[in-house]
Amino acid sequence: MTETLPVQAVDAERFRQTLALHAAGVVVVTAQVDGVPVGLTATSFSSVSLAPPLVSFYVDHSSTTWPRLRQADHFAVNVLASDQAEVASRFARRGVDRFADPTSWTLGPYGVPLLGGVSAHLICSPHSTVDIGDHVLVVGLVTETGLEPGGRPLLYHRGRFGRFIPHP
Repeated sequence: MTETLPVQAVDAERFRQTLALHAAGVVVVTAQVDGVPVGLTATSFSSVSLAPPLVSFYVDHSSTTWPRLRQADHFAVNVLASDQAEVASRFARRGVDRFADPTSWTLGPYGVPLLGGVSAHLICSPHSTVDIGDHVLVVGLVTETGLEPGGRPLLYHRGRFGRFIPHP
């Protein structure tokens, strides 16, 4: 008979240090609820499925934006361009008007705020949410997209923003 060892998770700080070595793309998720634009920065964005076209991101349970964002009928995932580190920082801060100058944005389909200068955006309708650990997994059904050919993404690595440089 094999002895079962208790599962022991790595501590939070070690986990954070390890994940910092994984470079991630940076997006800002935006929506409009009762005529008021809302948005937040996410580095946990990924594709989920091609058929149907689904994408996901995670939101911390302590987010002050999530309660409003979850009420939206549609939301946009704005894939930030390599020169938009300040936009990412602004949408990650609390207590600021994220849509005030110098943020460039327009209303897109379904009244969803679309950020200017991004590499791409995906318009989504909410598909599902799941509470997982200290976050909420948000899945969206992609209903429309827009892209800027040749756009380079903003990356997040070791707690800093950076740019993608392709191999020759």
